[in-house]
Amino acid sequence: MELRRDINKKRPSFRRVESWRMIRVKDPWRKAIGIDSQTRKKTKTGVKSPSTGYRGPKKVRGLHPSGYEEVTVETVNDFEGLNKKNQAVKIASKIGGKKRIALIDYARRRGFKVLNVGISHKEMEKLEALLDTSVDIED
Repeated sequence: MELRRDINKKRPSFRRVESWRMIRVKDPWRKAIGIDSQTRKKTKTGVKSPSTGYRGPKKVRGLHPSGYEEVTVETVNDFEGLNKKNQAVKIASKIGGKKRIALIDYARRRGFKVLNVGISHKEMEKLEALLDTSVDIED
């Protein structure tokens, strides 16, 4: 993870050619296609363009910045077969407040890291007080 962090610091920000000069040209990267384009020719004067040499280390490619593998969870049954040392839980966006609190509580009791709690700690305490943490989520 530290190696990936170091590589990301050295990686240039890939900008679209002339985007800093013309308002009509937006900033997100597009491949240069002009016949005389210095960027397309990959000369020193051209803008840096993405290539395979800028990829991150293979071991940490695709992992969450915390170092865990992300797993999306919708019900309690989705926790079966998960490893709390390697995998972290992301609760599906379609889950509402009551079930979200119950799933967060279930995940924390099992020792999983929850990546997207979705509500602030104060809101969660208020809802837990209202629900008395007795929500049944056996769907």
